Amino acid sequence: MSDAALLEVRNLRLSVRTDEGIAQILDHVELVLPHGHILGVVGESGCGKSTLARAVLGIVPKTATIESGEIRLEGEDMLRLSDREMTERVRGRRIGFIPQDPYLALNPVFTIGSQLLSPLRWHSPPTLRTERERRGHLVSLLRRVQIPEPEAVLERYPHQFSGGQRQRLMIAGALACGPSLVIADEPTTALDVTTQLQILKLLKSLTEEFGIGMLFVTHDFGVVAQLCDSITVMYAGQTVEAGPTREVLADPRHPYTRALLACHPDRSDGLTGIPGLVPSPLAPPTGCRFTPRCTHAVEVCSRRTPRFVSDSPGHLVSCRLADEHRKVGL
Repeated sequence: MSDAALLEVRNLRLSVRTDEGIAQILDHVELVLPHGHILGVVGESGCGKSTLARAVLGIVPKTATIESGEIRLEGEDMLRLSDREMTERVRGRRIGFIPQDPYLALNPVFTIGSQLLSPLRWHSPPTLRTERERRGHLVSLLRRVQIPEPEAVLERYPHQFSGGQRQRLMIAGALACGPSLVIADEPTTALDVTTQLQILKLLKSLTEEFGIGMLFVTHDFGVVAQLCDSITVMYAGQTVEAGPTREVLADPRHPYTRALLACHPDRSDGLTGIPGLVPSPLAPPTGCRFTPRCTHAVEVCSRRTPRFVSDSPGHLVSCRLADEHRKVGL
C-alpha cells in the first residue's frame, strides 16, 4: 500500500445472486485515494459506482458475494472485519456518508437534533464526553455548513427545510464523528443547479479545512471538473481509466472515456451518444467489456481483459492500446 493512500481498492470482484442468475457487478476494480484528496468515480448509470461505495462502507446486500480483492482504509483491510466491527469502529466513526437524496435520508417523525446526535453518542471523539459537549459540537458544525440559527435547528423537523438545507444537514452529520474518509453518493443529483454549485463549493472547502479524503460518486464530468483532484472512470463494473482530473479531461486515453466526454453538452456541437447498450451484468462480454461498442476494438479485445497499466506517470488505463505501449506496469 502506498504511504500516501487513505483508501485503496485492489482487484475487487463482487457478484450478486438474482432470480435470473449471477450478476457480476464489479470486476477487478482498482482505485487509490490519497489523504486530503477528492476522488471522483464516474460512469454511466449501472456501471457499479454506488455498489463500489457501499462495498467500502460494508453495506452490500446479503445476496452479494465479494469474490476477491482488498479494500484498505489507512492500511487496514475492511473485508476482514465483521459487520459488528464495521458498525462499531468504521461506519460513522472513520467513514462518513452523504447520501444521494436528502429528502429520503432523514426520518420525518424525529427532530434534526435526535437524528444527528444519535451517531455522536456511539462514535463521538474522546473530547466530547457529555451531551452538552456533543450538542455544542454539532451546533458548531451546523454553523460551519451555513445553516442559520443552528441552535434552534436541532428542535425542528426535516419538512421545515429545503433540499439544499437538508443536504447541508447530512454533510454536518457525516463530519460529526471526525472521519478520515467521507463517501458522497451523487449528493447533488436531487438539487437545482444553483444549489448544486453551493454544495460543491462547501464540500471543497470542508475537505481542505478538515483534512479529510472524499470519494465522490457521480455521472457528471462537469461536477468532477469543479470538485475533484483525480478521476476513476468505470464501465460495466470495470475500472477503465484513472488519473489527475485535468489530465484525464484534457487527454483521455481510454476509448470509453473519450466517448463519454463527447456526450457532455459542453464538449459537443450537438446531442451525441455512444452506440450500442451497456452490457447486462448477467452476461457480460469476455475480455474488455467495452469491446462491443468500441471503434478501436480488435479480435484480441474480446479474448483478454487488458491490464490496468501506467500510460504516463499517475495516469492509468485498462486498454489494449495502452498495454501495447505501456511504460511502467501497475
